[in-house]
Amino acid sequence: MKVLFLDKTHRFLSEILTQQGHECLLHFDSAIEDILPQLAVADGLVVRSRVKITSEIMDLAPKLKFIARVGAGMEGIDADHAAKRNITCLNAPEGNRDAVAEHACGMILCLLNNIIKANHQVRNKIWLREENRGTELMGKTLAIIGYGNTGGAFAKRMKAFGMNVLAYDKYKKDFSDEYVVEATMNQVFSEADFLSLNVPLTDETTYLVNASFIESFSKKIFIINTSRGKVVDTGALVDGLDSGKIQGAALDVLEYESDSFARMHDSPVLQKLLSFENVVFTPHVAGWTFESEKKLATVLAEKIIAHVRSGSL
Repeated sequence: MKVLFLDKTHRFLSEILTQQGHECLLHFDSAIEDILPQLAVADGLVVRSRVKITSEIMDLAPKLKFIARVGAGMEGIDADHAAKRNITCLNAPEGNRDAVAEHACGMILCLLNNIIKANHQVRNKIWLREENRGTELMGKTLAIIGYGNTGGAFAKRMKAFGMNVLAYDKYKKDFSDEYVVEATMNQVFSEADFLSLNVPLTDETTYLVNASFIESFSKKIFIINTSRGKVVDTGALVDGLDSGKIQGAALDVLEYESDSFARMHDSPVLQKLLSFENVVFTPHVAGWTFESEKKLATVLAEKIIAHVRSGSL
């Protein structure tokens, strides 16, 4: 097969595919207009986020058999059109689940123990102890929405802190184990101290966390979002932080990212969000470790090879 790489990934992916006899066309630095002619010969695409794989893109690739995304989220691919074309869509949530889980742990610990604020204060010759008294995780209840690869990895780590871990997943049943208790949304609303969002971005999950959702919680909560920014209504989040209904948030993702983040930086809602000291931000890097880069490539290579061997590609 001819496999067209539209984004950079660990070299292991192209190396293993080449060893298997496939030709890798590396165009991750090429302008989009220069890539388009290559689609005519492509049997497979390897993508990340640089190019949205629309129906129009797919139809420029009459031989296309698969699209492999170096990551978990598939919202940048028109999956319905791919299904109509009998194009296999592959992703690699197994590759960065540990990275995301560890990152989320770090963000929560920073938030609850004022680590970022205190570090800044000490560097500026300010020594405040009582003002930086922390909060322990042990005995608190974490609710995870979406119990897939990342949700499961996060549950294992937070259980080790002595937390009670609940999980709700609309599409899974009977998954309680030593790390998590399967829960209803009513249980989540009544028991959670912390809420972790581990869902893909779909029509169903866009602005899942809105004003009415936030008000449904019995307790004041902390929110952790390492999924996608648009799962959370930023205005509702700001209002929740303002009212104290949300005690704090750890956000690796925002509605406003990449080019739009620069353009939207003057948005009053975003400016208000950025002003809260009880919010910890990172720039969508939870799954972005040196180890996960190779793991993602390895998982995709294994999946592509398995599909070839099964005759489905």
